[in-house]
Amino acid sequence: MTDLLLTLTPSEYDRFRTDFGVVAHPHQMPPDASSNSKDWTTWLILGGRGAGKTRAGAEWVRRLALQNPKARIALVGETEHDVRSVMIEGASGLLSVHAAHERPRWQPSRRRLRWKNGAIAEMYSAENPEGLRGPQFSAAWCDELAKWRHAEATFDMLQFGLRLGERPRQVVTTTPRPIALLKKLIADPSTALTRAGTVANAFNLSPAFIEHVLTRYGGTRIGRQEIDGEIVEERAAALWTRAGLESCRVDAAPPLLRIVVAVDPPASAKKGSDACGIVAAGRAEDGTIYVIEDASVAGLTPQGWAMKAVSLWHRLKADSLIAEANQGGDMVKAVINEADREVPVVLKHATRGKYHRAEPVAQLYEQGRVKHAGVYPALEDEMCDFGIDGLSSGKSPDRLDALVWAIGALTFGARGQPRVRGL
Repeated sequence: MTDLLLTLTPSEYDRFRTDFGVVAHPHQMPPDASSNSKDWTTWLILGGRGAGKTRAGAEWVRRLALQNPKARIALVGETEHDVRSVMIEGASGLLSVHAAHERPRWQPSRRRLRWKNGAIAEMYSAENPEGLRGPQFSAAWCDELAKWRHAEATFDMLQFGLRLGERPRQVVTTTPRPIALLKKLIADPSTALTRAGTVANAFNLSPAFIEHVLTRYGGTRIGRQEIDGEIVEERAAALWTRAGLESCRVDAAPPLLRIVVAVDPPASAKKGSDACGIVAAGRAEDGTIYVIEDASVAGLTPQGWAMKAVSLWHRLKADSLIAEANQGGDMVKAVINEADREVPVVLKHATRGKYHRAEPVAQLYEQGRVKHAGVYPALEDEMCDFGIDGLSSGKSPDRLDALVWAIGALTFGARGQPRVRGL
């Protein structure tokens, strides 16, 4: 592709650059470009940094303005500066995506763009929701809505102004955050949702940038939000917080005196039943506990998850395998011994509810006595959505249960003997 671009004349390159149908990724194409798209009012583009959200929004506005001389478009950003520097004058902004002969006239003093055919786009700031009271529009582009200071008020005022034309529509381009407005839009049946991570637009980004952010932030809370474009939830009353887990993260564990693999077996092997929590942790010489692997699985038979746990025990050269015995303890021990009779199985009976068992473990995290050696997105999701009802997202927190058993075995009443088996 690069060699081809070098052969183009300046005018040919300008046309190629602005022919979005040639260079666009699928996630940058509007829903009505697909024959099986639904009727929609809001096109919501959730994407990671550099995923091409701004270009998609600018191209959508460009298309509307050039096709409809009566178009009246609202450009709404976090601040007026953001609207001007990103949405209008930015590298992927409105002035950039037009070919020279079709580029609109930018009138900064009037805070608007005017196309030769009469279409107009005006800039508005989420800092001043009342500024949207009065004007009326046929379309709108909202950029980085999840960052808006007055998100609900600004968006509401905009909706009252979207009243021109046969079907007023809006595009929202944003890196997601777990705010109420974004959740409402996702649940709205009139919303067409598009998702894309940073790597989806890797062709247009620096390879060094991609390597750096994936290496440093891949799998972390901020990485899942800013790179993968995920909405990372956190329950207000949860025992763990995202920030707390990030503060206890390390790249690797030091030599460990003792390692255990803990298993929280499912009550059933039927399809759709709970997962089998399998988590490994170890204790260092200074007493710090390190979580070193989450190997939890779903949909396996008892023999299947037993083999998975035993395999992890061998690979880590662990000292013992801890298993909750409340769900048929004899069966649990038997199925693990069937996989390997040499594995020392320690059965643990739960005498308290999940929340009360987890509380002292959460306190160890607060005291800095537990570290995560690496990132464990699924496990950490359960931890940050685990409430007093003993559930995480309405389900049994199987990974968290296994984590609690592992840390408890290494801390509460655990002996200080050296490891039986070396790493």
